[in-house]
Amino acid sequence: MAKRVRVMRMSVEQPLWRALTGYRVLTMLYAIGLFVAAYEKFDRPWVAIAYYAVLAGWTIGTLPKVANAANCTKRFLVIDLTIALVGILLTPVADSHQRIVHDGPTLPSIWTAGAVLAFAIKGGWRWAAFASALVGAANIAQRGRPTQDTLHNVLLVCIASIAIGYVVEVARASERTLARALEIEAATRERERLARDIHDSVLQVLAMVQRRGSALGGEAAELGRMAGEQEVALRTLVAGGLVRTSHESEDASLGAVVRAVEEPDEEEAADTEPCDLRSLLFPYAGAKVTVSEPGAPVGLAPKAARELAAAVGAALDNVHRHAGPDAAAWILVEDEPDAVIVTVRDDGPGIPEGRLAEAEGEGRLGVALSIRGRLRDIGGTAELISVPGQGTEVELRVPRPAKGSAGPANVRDTRGKAGKER
Repeated sequence: MAKRVRVMRMSVEQPLWRALTGYRVLTMLYAIGLFVAAYEKFDRPWVAIAYYAVLAGWTIGTLPKVANAANCTKRFLVIDLTIALVGILLTPVADSHQRIVHDGPTLPSIWTAGAVLAFAIKGGWRWAAFASALVGAANIAQRGRPTQDTLHNVLLVCIASIAIGYVVEVARASERTLARALEIEAATRERERLARDIHDSVLQVLAMVQRRGSALGGEAAELGRMAGEQEVALRTLVAGGLVRTSHESEDASLGAVVRAVEEPDEEEAADTEPCDLRSLLFPYAGAKVTVSEPGAPVGLAPKAARELAAAVGAALDNVHRHAGPDAAAWILVEDEPDAVIVTVRDDGPGIPEGRLAEAEGEGRLGVALSIRGRLRDIGGTAELISVPGQGTEVELRVPRPAKGSAGPANVRDTRGKAGKER
C-alpha cells in the first residue's frame, strides 16, 4: 500500500522573531514619546519630525519582514541598520548641544537595538558583532568623543546582541541534530517493518526452496544451493539496511526539515473499529497446534491485532523450523482488563543459551524483528523463556485502556485439520 511522506519544519528561533516584531513597535513609540516630551529643547524639531515620520512608516510597513527568517533579507537588514545609523548621526543636527553633552538620547534611542538584534537572529553572533560595531562607532561620532555612558550603552548592546546570536547558532545546530535523529528513527522503523515483511515472505520461501532442493537432490539441489546463497545475501542486506541522507534547508535559518514515512489516511480511518483477535489466530490451529481462547471476543485495534497475530505466526514458524515437524505447540489467549496476553509454548528441545544473539548477528531476525519488533511498534512487550530440553515459551503482551469488568470467560480448544505452513 502506498505511503505518504509527512514534512515537518522545526524552527526554535520563531519566538525570537515574534518578540522582535513587538520590540520594534514599542521602541518606536518610546522614541517618539521622548521627542514629544522634550520638544521645546530641540534646536531643529522639524528635522526630528521628518526622521520620526520615516521611522514610523518604515517600522510599521516592514513588520512582515521581521516575522520570520525567510522574509528578513540581507537588503532589508542593510536598509534597517542604515536608518538607525542615520538617526544617530542626525541627533546633533536636530537636538541641542547641551542635551548631547549631557548624554541625552539619540533620535532612534533604543529602537537601534532592534536593528542589531535582527542581524543577530538572522546571521548569528558574527553578524551581530558587525552591526553593533557600526552602531557603536556612530554613537561615538555623534557625541564627538567617547564618554562613559556612551561606552556603557554600546558595550551593553554589543554583548546582548552577540549573546543572542550565539544562542541562535547553538539552537540551530541542536535543531539540525534533533532533525537528523528523528529521521534516523523514522528510517529505522520503516527498515524494520520492511525487514519483517521480507522475513515473513521472501526469506521463508528461499529457506523452504533450499530445504526441499537439498532433499530432492540433482538439479533441485543446485537450485536449493542458489536459493540458500540468495537468502544469506538478502539477510545481510536487511540486517545492514541503508543510511538515509539528512534533509536540511538550504538556508539554516529556515529551520531543519524532517521527512517521515507514514501510513495513508485511509488505513488510519479503517483502524477505528476494534478487531476480534480470535479470528486472526484461528487459522493457526492444526493437528500440532492447539489454540485456547476466551469464549467472548478479544477486541484490539486492527493494527495491534494484525501485528500481534503476525508475531504469533513468526513464533510458530520458529517452532516448525527449529523444534521439528513433530513438535506440538499451544497458543493461549488471555483477555485481561489492562492487556491482552498471548502465550506460545512448544515441547521442542529449547534454545541454547546465546543462540538468539548469534542468530541476530547472522541476519536471522525472526525473534528480533518479527516478534519483538512488532510488539515494540504497538507498545507491547515480548518475553522469551527457554530451557534446553524443556521447550520454549514466548509471552506477547499488548496493553490497552481498561474496559468494563466482565464475568469469567469460558476457554475452549480449537483444532484444525492441518497447521498453517509459513
